[in-house]
Amino acid sequence: MKQIAILVLSALLLAGSAAGPSGFVQWRSSELKAYAKKLSPKINEQKFAMDQLGVFGKHSVVIVHREGTGEAEVHENMADLFVVQQGAATLVVGGKVVGAKQTQPGEIRGKSIQGGEKRPLGPGDMAYIPANLPHQVQVPAGKQITYVIVKLEK
Repeated sequence: MKQIAILVLSALLLAGSAAGPSGFVQWRSSELKAYAKKLSPKINEQKFAMDQLGVFGKHSVVIVHREGTGEAEVHENMADLFVVQQGAATLVVGGKVVGAKQTQPGEIRGKSIQGGEKRPLGPGDMAYIPANLPHQVQVPAGKQITYVIVKLEK
């Protein structure tokens, strides 16, 4: 009986892996929308939670859920491509990071951005943030946003 179960499980795994070309990954809209509920209980003191969806060489995909304003950020060696799934926020881009400090190699964080441009974000919106451009996601009290980030290393 145990051998039959192992054979059936192996056949199912092989059938599942044959479903697409090698390296192909697809995230269904319904799966991405479900992340707001999945990540909300994991919110930390910065009102932020995320899950890694995949790593592809120098690039990666993460999904982020925020229920408050994040830190100002600068990625020296990486661009971000945001794809908003649900909720709303304001993306501040450009300007200067207030209280800038290097938190790890190639990563700068700070309290806020001075002199940046404010851009509204909502469901279906996309935003490309090149390397070295200060940015901050501002979420009003009582609101939330869930978005995918494709991180593109230079």
